[in-house]
Amino acid sequence: MQTPPPSSPPPAGPRPASVPRKLLRTLMAVLLVPVLLFEEWGWVPLAALAARLARLPLWARAENWLRNLPPWGALLAFFLPVLLLLPVKVLALYLFGHGHSATAVSLLVVAKLVGTAIVARIFQLVEAALMRIPLFARWYPRWKAWKDHVLTLVRESRPWRVVRAFNWRAHRFWRRLRGEAL
Repeated sequence: MQTPPPSSPPPAGPRPASVPRKLLRTLMAVLLVPVLLFEEWGWVPLAALAARLARLPLWARAENWLRNLPPWGALLAFFLPVLLLLPVKVLALYLFGHGHSATAVSLLVVAKLVGTAIVARIFQLVEAALMRIPLFARWYPRWKAWKDHVLTLVRESRPWRVVRAFNWRAHRFWRRLRGEAL
């Protein structure tokens, strides 16, 4: 009787993700894309706008204080604006519930812009301290790589390219109408 040849070991490397897991990851990416796009669009200019507040003596002292925070204090400072905006969001829900939709949407938009500006600036000030937290230092680069990958996929998509081309043509047409040099 002949013995069967030994089976080969399974291939090394990561296991392929299951279909439900892939579906969940894709769904999460699709739901997060609008948030990622807003954050990407607004992060740098809004942080620069918040940085201009450093001309004010009190704001400059606050920024110096933030720069010198220990890692866990930096983490708390980074999440504090998120917590402070919760009552604003609850107020917006209250306004929605009482038929003041335009006011609620306006409140949410302003809160998002101000919150993004402050969080972006705080992150610029405390990033070095946050990177001294092992868990943050481990996961932040992964998050950034994943976010950059998703945004690259969006920017390479046909709908994105079509909208960008339309915006470029509209901008060019507008400049021609105004008689500006291209």
